[in-house]
Amino acid sequence: MSAGPHAIVAEELELLERVVQVLAATAGAATATAPERSLVQELDRLREALNDRTKLEDQPALLEQWHRHSALLEQLRTSRAQPRVSIDSPYFGHLRLREESGEQDVLLGKGTHLGGGIAIVDWRHAPVSRLFYRYRQGDFFDEEIAGRERCGEVRVRRTVVIRDRRLQRIDAPEGIFQRDPDAGDGWRRIAPETARLAGGEGAALRAHAVGEGTARRLGDPRQGPMRADKHLPDIAGLIDPEQFALITRPTSGFVVVRGAAGSGKTTVALHRIAYLAYDDPLIDSDRTLVVVFSPALRNYVSHVLPALGVHRVQVRTFREWARRIRRRLLPTLPPDEREDTPAVVQRLKLHPAMLEVLASHIAATPGPATVAQVIDDWTSALTYAPRIRAVLAASAPAAFGAEELGRALDWLQREHEKLAARLGGDHTAEAALDAEDDALLLRAWQLRIGALPDRGGPLLRYRHIAVDEVQDFSPLEIQILLGCLDRHRSITLAGDTQQHLLEHSGFTSWAAFFAQLGLRGAEVNTLEVSYRCSRQVASFAAGVLGPLREDDAPLRTVREGPPVELFRFADHGACVAFLAAALQELAARERNAAVAVLTPSRELSALYAQGLVDSEVPRARQVVYQDFTFAPGVEVTEIEQVKGLEFDYVILVEVSSTHFPDRPGARRLLHVGATRAVHQLWLTSVATPSPLVRAALAEKA
Repeated sequence: MSAGPHAIVAEELELLERVVQVLAATAGAATATAPERSLVQELDRLREALNDRTKLEDQPALLEQWHRHSALLEQLRTSRAQPRVSIDSPYFGHLRLREESGEQDVLLGKGTHLGGGIAIVDWRHAPVSRLFYRYRQGDFFDEEIAGRERCGEVRVRRTVVIRDRRLQRIDAPEGIFQRDPDAGDGWRRIAPETARLAGGEGAALRAHAVGEGTARRLGDPRQGPMRADKHLPDIAGLIDPEQFALITRPTSGFVVVRGAAGSGKTTVALHRIAYLAYDDPLIDSDRTLVVVFSPALRNYVSHVLPALGVHRVQVRTFREWARRIRRRLLPTLPPDEREDTPAVVQRLKLHPAMLEVLASHIAATPGPATVAQVIDDWTSALTYAPRIRAVLAASAPAAFGAEELGRALDWLQREHEKLAARLGGDHTAEAALDAEDDALLLRAWQLRIGALPDRGGPLLRYRHIAVDEVQDFSPLEIQILLGCLDRHRSITLAGDTQQHLLEHSGFTSWAAFFAQLGLRGAEVNTLEVSYRCSRQVASFAAGVLGPLREDDAPLRTVREGPPVELFRFADHGACVAFLAAALQELAARERNAAVAVLTPSRELSALYAQGLVDSEVPRARQVVYQDFTFAPGVEVTEIEQVKGLEFDYVILVEVSSTHFPDRPGARRLLHVGATRAVHQLWLTSVATPSPLVRAALAEKA
């Protein structure tokens, strides 16, 4: 583009300048708002009704009205205090429509501004946004929009990135235009790549023998400058038609989203919340709950929702959420959490059979709806071995061996005897609870007493719940969340059984999962395109999964990348030295690159992190408990800690047969680690490479 800006760039620059001028001219104008007096009066009336003890049976409905009116009032006041469209980033999509009446430019953003010769519409609400998501440039459309039939041609469909009133990037069918200070006119053009099937001709994996390949370097020259903020970017303009159809489902009912790594499951779940919040202010409040499985994913998601205009939604790990409620409802139980629980006991407590064990015990045991009875139900259900054995024999006879089940039941009996002594006044008894006990106790409460109470007395009812990585939750945990939904029964479940790492959680398959929850006939919506990984990474990850792949058809990807490479070394010191040199060079060339060095153990993480720090690799650190920075640099941690996250470059350390034998758990772990990579994936091994990696190499040779 040395001859001057491309016509598309010039056109978009001129359009942005015009939009900024119009918005700046109208920024100080008064914004029309709906009257607030009637809302305030209604809130006063509802407050009096809630305090009226003669209307206890009406309190749930009154409370829902209170939350809805409060949210409406806050939304009105917020809209008056802020411009509807951000002048710094006013839109992300540009649509030009040709109809009988002529051509019209429509811009998609997070707010609405009509006037001054520009039309910016909110993607969550404006009916015309359907054209942006359902049609491509050059397509003819025929749709009923706002009660009238509209037909014509999509002349232009582009997505743009605007930061601080400055155009940074344009994605168009003619090419990708990226602002680049090193280019002659400040812009560089990247040829667009269309979606294609994974696999095909050519090796996706390149293996080097010991001592070979040490001249290889990280980096893909085809990539443009990287962004410094590594949180999930605002990608509303990149939503595809299938994702848009899921996002805009009706407000009530179940939406289940299945998709491979990088296919947009989390995108759908979070953008669906933003979409629902436009028409229902109760969605953007503490009446909506996003449940994730790890603190890292919680922090990740917490930065995305505000960018979508959603500020008051709760984002919690299930453990945080359940522990807080259990401690509030059952304060007499020990606050300490046990850390030495045998794995077989954890697996038993989360097994789907425990749903039936609890339900059958409570159904067969008359008792008052009291806190003491809930604790008794929980204790009795876990210590009455005949019932547990009978339920397992009928529903899951192969789940536990006779010897390991006996050990688990004996351990439970001993620990509950300590707890009984503690509750009886013996403060010397060393009693504690497991994290899994919180779910069992909350479910016992629901079965014995009814819906969980909110703080202050009213029932805990959520307008919407979204669960990400649902395959790593137990049916018991999801059943508790279902019991907290309001009358709309609105929930989004997103997951991928190919990334199922917590094998003791009780999730086995979608069909079994729905049956255990009593959701007969639930529909699973599948996303079939991976937007995160290149064809080479996706192909390798599929090869590692082998027989665990759920789909016969190859996963579709949208771009090419460097080959996946395996490097072998005689010892870890040589490997650290090689990686340090490559990472130092990458840091000098790509200052905004985020790199994950992923290992199979905490010990190896410490070894490699210290080695990289001693080698003065810039911004290298070990992540011990998911305290990721989401910023440029090198973070060293175990694979388990990064599920749900993504990095520009990923290095899987020590992919040896010792750490990754040919077992389902190892296959999924390697698959998860590989699919964190956006641009490039490297593998290293000191010992003999895993048969899973060797098989993937042979398949691609």
